[in-house]
Amino acid sequence: MDQRKWDQLDYGCLVNIFGKVGRGGMESLLMDVPFVCKSWHKASLDPKCWESLIFPIIFTSLYNSDVETEDWTFDPFLKRFVFEYRINKSFSITAFIKFMVSRSKGCATEIRLPVCASEEALKRVAASCPRLKNLTLPTDVVYYKSRMIPDMIGKWKDLEYLLMGSCYHDMEKIISQIGLHCKNFYYLDIPDCLVRKDAALAIAKLPNLKHIIMMNTKIERVNFVRLVKGCKKLVSLDARNCLGFDAGDKEISKLASHISDFKCQGSRFFDCHSKEGKYVWFHDSVYDGR
Repeated sequence: MDQRKWDQLDYGCLVNIFGKVGRGGMESLLMDVPFVCKSWHKASLDPKCWESLIFPIIFTSLYNSDVETEDWTFDPFLKRFVFEYRINKSFSITAFIKFMVSRSKGCATEIRLPVCASEEALKRVAASCPRLKNLTLPTDVVYYKSRMIPDMIGKWKDLEYLLMGSCYHDMEKIISQIGLHCKNFYYLDIPDCLVRKDAALAIAKLPNLKHIIMMNTKIERVNFVRLVKGCKKLVSLDARNCLGFDAGDKEISKLASHISDFKCQGSRFFDCHSKEGKYVWFHDSVYDGR
């Protein structure tokens, strides 16, 4: 019997398949699929294949991979990319991020950025991805670029999900921008963050917020109470191993009774005057003074 060949699959079918491949990461879609045959190469260029821009972890140094840099020579993924696409030595990480954003042609709805993303790259993402729904910002991007993020958020009216690692600065400004511009926002993932009064109140004002993950976060009891009281539509709240309130607090358990999936195991109170307490707020005082 005659069997249909893979390279003869319908163009739309190929685009649909490759779009699903891209959701797991861009390596195969970028460096395997296009080199199979001409029809696969053509389909892989369709913007619908690049609705998910899941950047890999980029290793910029054998000793320190968590700083902004254009040095890509330590990273196996980018070394292969440069080889496969025959790019000269002037290649940069910022250029790579811009290249991938341009492939999406404004269709990207999901982005996970690498830790070494430059300000120039972030500006391009903000300007060129108006349909963004899901955004992941690694810890170092948040720490070093926190003052850029509020303006970026204002450009994404369709944003629904944000994962923001270790945010100690400008959280209130970031969350406030979500409240102003992102009416469909419902999922906030803020592990290992510092949530002060203004940030807690801003979170509580998000009208459609249904899910919060805030494991290992530092938040004083009074601010956690404000957050729980204000978030009327919460379906799940994961506040395990937080620092600032006690997991056995009966008042908090009662206030959170409307949340079907509430977790706070391992959370504990701390003395703000202790060595541990002073360390928790150290980041905040340093930031405010600089």
